[in-house]
This record gives sequence, structure tokens and C-alpha cells, in this order.
Amino acid sequence: MRTVILFLMAGLALAQPPDAGYAALARAYDALKARDYDTAIANFLKGIEATPGRASIRKDLAYAYLKVGENILARDQFREAMTIDPQDTQVAMEFAFLCYETKEQVQARRIFDRIRKTGNAVAEQAFQNIDTPLAAGIERWKRAIEMGGDNFSARFDLATLAEQRDQLPLAAENYEKAWRLLPDRRSVLVDLGRVLKALREDERANAALLAASRGGEPRAAEMARELLPERYPYVPEFRKALELDPANVEMRRELGFLLLRMDHTGEAEQEFRKLAEPIPGDLLAVTQLGLLLYARGQRDAAMPLFQRVLAANDQDLSNRVRSVLKMPQIVVARQPSGSGNAPAMADRSLEAGYMKDALRYLEEVLAADPDDYSIMLKLGWTNNILHRDTQALHWFDQARKSSDPKIAAEAEHAYNNLRGDAAPIRTTAWFYPLFSTRWHDQFGYAQVKTEMRTKFGLMPYVSVRFVGDTRETLGNSSSGVAPQYLSESSFIVGLGVGTRAWHGFTGWFEAGSAMGYLTGHMLPDYRGGISAGRGMGQTLAAEGRGFFSDTTLDAIFVSRFGNDFLVYSQSRAGYTVGPREFRAQIYMNANLTFDSQRAPWANFVETGPGIRIHAASMPRAMYFTGNLLRGAYLINQGNPQRPNFNDVRVGVWYAFTR
Repeated sequence: MRTVILFLMAGLALAQPPDAGYAALARAYDALKARDYDTAIANFLKGIEATPGRASIRKDLAYAYLKVGENILARDQFREAMTIDPQDTQVAMEFAFLCYETKEQVQARRIFDRIRKTGNAVAEQAFQNIDTPLAAGIERWKRAIEMGGDNFSARFDLATLAEQRDQLPLAAENYEKAWRLLPDRRSVLVDLGRVLKALREDERANAALLAASRGGEPRAAEMARELLPERYPYVPEFRKALELDPANVEMRRELGFLLLRMDHTGEAEQEFRKLAEPIPGDLLAVTQLGLLLYARGQRDAAMPLFQRVLAANDQDLSNRVRSVLKMPQIVVARQPSGSGNAPAMADRSLEAGYMKDALRYLEEVLAADPDDYSIMLKLGWTNNILHRDTQALHWFDQARKSSDPKIAAEAEHAYNNLRGDAAPIRTTAWFYPLFSTRWHDQFGYAQVKTEMRTKFGLMPYVSVRFVGDTRETLGNSSSGVAPQYLSESSFIVGLGVGTRAWHGFTGWFEAGSAMGYLTGHMLPDYRGGISAGRGMGQTLAAEGRGFFSDTTLDAIFVSRFGNDFLVYSQSRAGYTVGPREFRAQIYMNANLTFDSQRAPWANFVETGPGIRIHAASMPRAMYFTGNLLRGAYLINQGNPQRPNFNDVRVGVWYAFTR
């Protein structure tokens, strides 16, 4: 009988299906032995897909990622392994060290703190390496405040360090005091709300976040909305937020209209009255209060409010009052310009960047004088800016026949460049080496791209990018964790497709491989995005001097960094000076960068003066840049840097098309 039972058990074992991930894992471990890490990684991922609950696979995948220098991907796999098996101290330590390497010091400190309490000496030392500077910094800022240095920076830095050290009551106290010292920094209310949520003080947290979400900085409002409940706020929540921030006009106005929708007219009137006084008050609240009093029959009380609205320069609100009082509406008619004023109007439109208006006025001028080659040249540039390449080519072709050598030379150069842009196949290249004191490093960025124009508006292309730096690495490989790279340190070869510009916007997507010149391995690389640009005024290549401004906006998806999505905007406004032989632009910067992963280094604003220099002896699309910037990080939780930074950035831009 026992023999029969054993036979049946053996048969059942043989009948069981093999491990779903066995084949992939076998290939993965064979590839590891052969040091073929890319193949190992691909098969570990297949094994995880088949059996996602096995911590050992994620651990081995993490070590494979470390072999090829992908610290962030390794960190994420150790995180998953630690979630599956919280008792695995080795995994927890690896995760903590990688958190420290990738600037997530708050998370690293917490894990080292937990493990050191079991008697682990390595965790104790790692914890002290993080905690001791935080404790010293907290005491230093406390002493500075006690000695009279009670200002925004002191309170904010103290709160930031306290949050990183998990001294949350101290952090909340100083975030609130910092905000009261500088109420315009509404992002500090988001910091306060985040800390109060961690303290489980939800009522106070929601009040701070609600105040941050109404009025002030758009980025702070967006971050606050992400932390607020998805539902619309209740009236008591508005009132609690107004106790914290009674000067918040937008929030009080919204509460007033909410009370009106709830038929709480008396309470709404009280809120609008607070906004209407003292004079001049919030004009929309003045209008609404007047309408409420007028509807209730208190016309004598309403009329002074209506007079304030009628005297103000707000056509829409004035017409609302006129409608109630049965007065004629204000209609502003555009006056047509005569042809005699067209040259001046064309110049004004060009200076202001209103290209469609400029085009209309220039055509009027040319109709009056068909042999004016300077107007033909301006028509060429205007059509070029409006992306009407065929018309631009026509006017550049006409203008290069001018007897004026300056007009003819500029038109000839523009015609040849644009004819290259309109060619069915073209190659463009740009190079941008720069030095940054913020990172104490020299970086290099470049791209060579060959694209084919099609009649469908899409342009397939092949591209080679370079992203690298001279210092190459941060950290110490002897720590047992692969060093963190300052840049991608790669040549990226890709096939892609782009769109033609539409109202200043272009889109693109490419797939390829990133070849690390430090590690020698290749990884799949998928990236794409949308770019936009707008400029007005006197450029470096313009005839005259004067004011200028330009803005670029890029939204980019990059697969290699955890499918991150980055947005960065760069704006400049200033004055173009100097003769054509040595032209310079002096300007102020206003830059914003943020990403979907909320990494501290990728979320910051910066501003400061800058200069661009171009000499006549240099190629047309080449100039030197220098910028002196002051920046502030938008996310400081887990940020090893100070909340603010200075950066001297010097570089050379060069581009050409063939």
C-alpha cells in the first residue's frame, strides 16, 4: 500500500506544471555567468512578470542593474524586494545605501535607524553619517534665531532640516513661521500641509493646502491640489483656511460664491463686504455686493458700489452694472489704419512680435512702392517667422536682386539657408558645451540629425545624440554601490519622427539605444516630447538695437529614468546692444523645471542676469553665453542640497544646417 501511495505522489509531482518563470530565470542566470548583463536583465524582468511575488528575483535583478550602472532602477527593485520580504536585512541595507546615493536621504535615514536598533554596526555608522549633520544644522539655526536672525531663510532652513530628521512638530512650527514672514512664498504652505498630514493633523493640513491652492504661485497651487482630497472643499474647510490666511482674496471670493449657490445670501454678503472694504477693494466683490444690495431694494447703498465699478477700467464688470441700471453698453471699436501710416505700424508690429499684423502692413507698403527691396527683405523674414517657407523664399529671392549690397547679402544668405530647410533631405547639427559652478563640472550636449520632409507633415529622421561631462562620476565605488553618474554619459542612436512646426509647436518621438562610454553597455532608449518657442524684438542678427524677449518650452518623456516626464521653460527679456560687428544681448532669465518623479534636483526655479555675445567673424548661428543665476528647489523633502543655490553658467552654442 505504501508503495502505491508513493507512486501516486510521484505521478502528481510530475503532473504539476513547471515554474512559470523557470525558463526565463534559467536564461537569466546563464547570462549572468557569461557577464551578459543586458540579456540577464531582460530575462529577470520576464521572470518577475510570471512570478511577481518572489523577492529573490527582484534582488538578483537589482544586482544586475548595479553591474551596468543603473542605480535608480536597482534601488526600485530593492524597494520591491524589501516590501515583499521586510525581514531581509541585506536587501534593506542595499536599498538604504542606494537611497543615500540617489539623494533620498530621508528614506535612507529611516531604514538605517530601524536596522541599527538590532545592533547592526554598519547601519549605526551610516545613520550617524546622515543624522549628525542634520542635528548640527538644526542647533545652528536655532542659535541663529535666538541671536536675532529671525528671518525667512533661517526659519525655512530650520524647518527643512527638522523634516529631514523626522522632527515633524518642529518642522511644522517653523514652516508656518517662515510663511508668515514671507506670505508670497505659498509653496511653504504646501510644505506645512505635507508635514501636518504626516502628523495626522488632517484639519490643519487641509487648511494650509486649501490656502496654497487658491491664489499665488501656480506651481504651489498645483502641488497643493495633489495633496488635497479629490472632492470639493466644504464651507467649514474654507473658513478654517481663512483663519490661517485671512488676506487670501481668491479663496474668500470663492467662498462667497459658494455660499450664494447654497442660498446662504447673508453669509455670502458678509464675505463680499470684507473684500469690498477698504476702498478700492476687490472689484468683482464690489460688483457682486452691489448687485445683492440692489436686488434687495437697497439701491441707495448699492449706488456707491456701482459708481466704483463704473469708474474702474474693467469693461466686462462695467457692462454688467450698466445692464442692471439700463445704461448703454460700452463698445470699443477698432479704428482702421490708413495706408499712409502702414510703415510705422509695420515697424511697431515687428518690434512687438505681432507678425500677422506686420505682414498685412508690409504688403500695404509694398503695394504703394513695388520696388522697395528693404520691404521685400522684411516680408521674407516675416513669412519665415510665420513658417510660410514658400512665400519667404520668393521674397528673399526678390530682395537679393537689390542694388544695396547690405540688403542683397542678407537676402542671399537667408535664401540659401531657407532653400536648405525646404530641401527634401537635410542634416542639422548643434553643439553646446558649458561649465556650471553649481555642479563644478563641464558638460557637453550635441546632436546630429538627418531628416526627410514628406507631404504629410511628418519628418522621419535618424539621430545621434551625445550627453556627457568631464568629472564623469560622483561617489566612491568602494562603498559597494555603483557610482552615480552626473549625466547620461552616453551616445544615443535613434530613429524617430517629428512634426512640422504648428503655431510654434513641434512634436517628436524616437526609439533607439543608449551606449554608455563609461560602462560600455547598451540599453533601450525611448524618448519624445513637445517643444515650443516664441520670440519678439531685436535678435542678435537683427539690423538694429532694442528690446527683445524669447521663451522656449519643452515637455520630454525619457524611458531610461523610470519613465520620467520632464518639463522645462526658459525665458529671457532684455536689450540688444552694440553694432553688427560685435553684438550682445543683456537680459534677465526666468527658468522653471519640474518632473513627474518629483526628484529634488529636477524641480527648481532660477533667475538672474545673463549675456549672449556674437561677433561678425563668427558663424551666424554661434554665440557665447554667460549667466549668473540664483535658484530655489521646489521640493526639499529628501533634498541633500540647501533650498537655494547659485550658479555661474558659461557656454558656447553653435548650430548649422546642410
